[in-house]
Amino acid sequence: MREMGNWREYQIERLAKDREAAIDYLQLTLEEYQVDGDLPFFLKGLRTFIESQDGITELSKRTGIDAETLLDVLSDEDAPRLDILRTMLNALECQEPILDANAGLEPITAD
Repeated sequence: MREMGNWREYQIERLAKDREAAIDYLQLTLEEYQVDGDLPFFLKGLRTFIESQDGITELSKRTGIDAETLLDVLSDEDAPRLDILRTMLNALECQEPILDANAGLEPITAD
């Protein structure tokens, strides 16, 4: 009988197989953050997305930011610096979210 994993592990596995679903998941996470401002939830969703797209080690190689710093950014209860967030999203080949006082976050699309 197959052992059951946790929900996050299932999400990572599912998103790793479907880039479009992963982008949709990230977009939903950003939209939820925009509505409720729940930073820990947003960072957990971002970590799930990153793990589904080759993980922190690969992201560290792509960004030139050491893995420990990336993990600190993703686990901090303070808002991450936008320049680091932009670098991370660009390395993951996502368009960065653009803050607009009237429209909110623009959609993230796969390249």
